[in-house]
Amino acid sequence: MPAPGAAVPLAAPAGGAAIARPDPRDALGGAWMTALSVAVFFPLAVAVLLLMLRRPRARAVMWAWVGATALDLVLVAALWVGYVFGDAAGDGFGYEASSRWIPSVGVGYHIGVDGISLPLLTMTAVLFLACAIYSVHAVPRRRAREYAVLFLFLQSVSLGLFVSLDLILFFVFFDLSIVGMYAVIAGWGHGQAGRSALQFFLYTFTGSLALLLGFIVLYLGSQPRTFDMVELARQQPLAGTGLAGGLALLAVGVGLAVKTPTVPVHTWLPPAHTDAPAAGSAILAGVLLKMGAYGFVRIAMPLLPGAWRDYAWVIVVVGVVSVLYGALVALAQPGFKRMVAYTSVNHMGYIVLGLGAVGVAGSDAADAEAATLAVTGSVVQMVSHGLLTGALFLLSGVLYERGGTYAMGAYGGVAGLTPRFAAVTAVAALGALGLPGLSGFIAEFQIFTGSFGAVPVAVALALPGIVITAALFLRALRRIFLGDRALPAGARMVDLSRPEMASIVPLLALSVLIGVVPIVLVEIVVPAAQAVVAAVTT
Repeated sequence: MPAPGAAVPLAAPAGGAAIARPDPRDALGGAWMTALSVAVFFPLAVAVLLLMLRRPRARAVMWAWVGATALDLVLVAALWVGYVFGDAAGDGFGYEASSRWIPSVGVGYHIGVDGISLPLLTMTAVLFLACAIYSVHAVPRRRAREYAVLFLFLQSVSLGLFVSLDLILFFVFFDLSIVGMYAVIAGWGHGQAGRSALQFFLYTFTGSLALLLGFIVLYLGSQPRTFDMVELARQQPLAGTGLAGGLALLAVGVGLAVKTPTVPVHTWLPPAHTDAPAAGSAILAGVLLKMGAYGFVRIAMPLLPGAWRDYAWVIVVVGVVSVLYGALVALAQPGFKRMVAYTSVNHMGYIVLGLGAVGVAGSDAADAEAATLAVTGSVVQMVSHGLLTGALFLLSGVLYERGGTYAMGAYGGVAGLTPRFAAVTAVAALGALGLPGLSGFIAEFQIFTGSFGAVPVAVALALPGIVITAALFLRALRRIFLGDRALPAGARMVDLSRPEMASIVPLLALSVLIGVVPIVLVEIVVPAAQAVVAAVTT
């Protein structure tokens, strides 16, 4: 077993020699105690401790939640430092741990991080801390413990998914995230929260069943049979099978597309966001949507490269339609929060477009370099969207708390009363529309540049999505913050509080950091992106 931080390269393509793997253990004990496992399950351990307390004070619970998420972020940051500056730099998995879990069917507790999963792991820890700080003053005190416990549970589940290197382990975390978010929306949402939570659950759970079916097909095609992602990437069990590979990709793709979400399986998203509490929407958009996009990069592309190439144009078309549809429908929304929800369809469409273009790209050096740029941009977009849209949903919660409605037409001239609120919202909106100097621009620029050579027509069709997104965000800023003053009846417009500033401003600061010094993120992503491109194009 390698020491924490030691690099374990990806498996060789089919036909190549297998590369060294960690020795499996007969029991889970050692694997649970690695630094990565501790970072994943520490929030869950705190949640269990909170449940064991008898009648804890709400304020103590909330600050325990903040402290737990802050400490977990420190643990994840230490993993980042060890990966970048330690022995795990470059391609391959660091902090890898592998133990038998259900050996009769080849299921293992296999975890590790690379340049794709580590940025998402860090973004997840940052966003959960932001939501914990935001919620210090925004949660009903009589159910504070249940609320904090659910978010701590969701944090462990989300971190676990991004480090999973076994398909069944990935599936377990994937499904548990659905349960946790359903409880958050149904228990603390507003409007038609029960209906929206049920719609979210049914859509995403049905998608997860399709995902499981695809995993079983991959398992049955492997020899020896296994659910281990690294071993499956080495075997390429469905290579050259034609229809079988296409059906497996269809099952996996549908399951991941529902969670991403892309058109036409996106309809659960707007009501779920609109009726969820602000912190729930931030986690749903910032973290849970990335599970689908991450699954494309981690599972669909390296495990089904032949099918990905065969059906790449279908994926590209889905991406372009999602970009344009999400932007146009967002432009028509009268409510701020629902508008932001539809922009998520638009932004995730960019990711699907970039990943689809990899399947169309050629295998020469120039094409591989462009494809690497597209994958890198897609990963940066996942991180950027998590930071910026997470901030926008927290800001929508501020708007609703002050005015009691998301309707943009009910507000006007709010900037004069809440200058900090106006300034922070403007920065988040400008980042989401792709203004240079913020992370959104870096992500979209890489996706379009990397995809243009392979799918120029698709890129040309998707480019207007940027203009439409700019129009809808500028219109929203003008309606709410500028012009003649107008407020909903009973509104109490006060500026951002210290907890609100402390939760939202760091998200925007990270977006600025990525926008101004993108190498801090891009440098760690590129080697892993190259490995994905090599798996698809060779």
